[in-house]
Amino acid sequence: MPKTIALAGKGGTGKTTVAAFVIHLLTQRTGSPILAIDADPAMNLHLALGMPMPTTVGDIREEMTEVVRQKQLGVAISRHDYLEHEVQMALEEGDKVDLLAMGRPEGQGCYCAANHLLRTVVDDMGKSYEYVVVDNEAGMEHISRRTTRDVDVLLIVSDPTVRGLRAAEVILALADDIEVNVHKKIFVLNRVINDLPDSFRNEIDNLDVEICALIPADPNINELDVLGEPLVTLNGDSPAYKAIEELVELILKDD
Repeated sequence: MPKTIALAGKGGTGKTTVAAFVIHLLTQRTGSPILAIDADPAMNLHLALGMPMPTTVGDIREEMTEVVRQKQLGVAISRHDYLEHEVQMALEEGDKVDLLAMGRPEGQGCYCAANHLLRTVVDDMGKSYEYVVVDNEAGMEHISRRTTRDVDVLLIVSDPTVRGLRAAEVILALADDIEVNVHKKIFVLNRVINDLPDSFRNEIDNLDVEICALIPADPNINELDVLGEPLVTLNGDSPAYKAIEELVELILKDD
């Protein structure tokens, strides 16, 4: 079974940046192919990884719904087989990283049947990989809808703000409420500048999480963003790069 790593956190915390580096470093550390799932409708993970923009699962769902409505699917192929073929075709294949973009959320129609089939297809696809990394939208939407059944490691990403910590608290509470098994939770404080105030550290200590990782603010990442360069080309001596290397070691611990 693949090991599923999911990232969640409020928007603007650098969650996708962390996801891209985790994916990149996992491939280097393990040598294993990884399925990366961009479950954020903003769809920036491909840019951070330096990959082309893939066709989205949302587009496939819409197309299948329209085909079924117009009764053009025929009897020679089932809906499951149709979706499986289309999702495989939408998979953007890279060097040890294959990317699947979930795309936009549901429209005004009923997509219950299509979503159920899609979850089955995505789950089956993930079995071909040793690791599946899911970059979620600001909350826990795709996890709560059980796009993935179990989460081996949940990375809750925050910036050093009280709002970020409050969002992390909500996510941790949701992780206990949804019908998905979360085996390990790691709180990731991103874009840390200098020392944290004692009051802020106390807030972190009160979070219901066993492990914390701190990633320093890194102007080199900002420069790559400005230039439109893939973030994974960041120099290995960069402070943020080294911190995420340590984070990946925490992820792999007890593997």
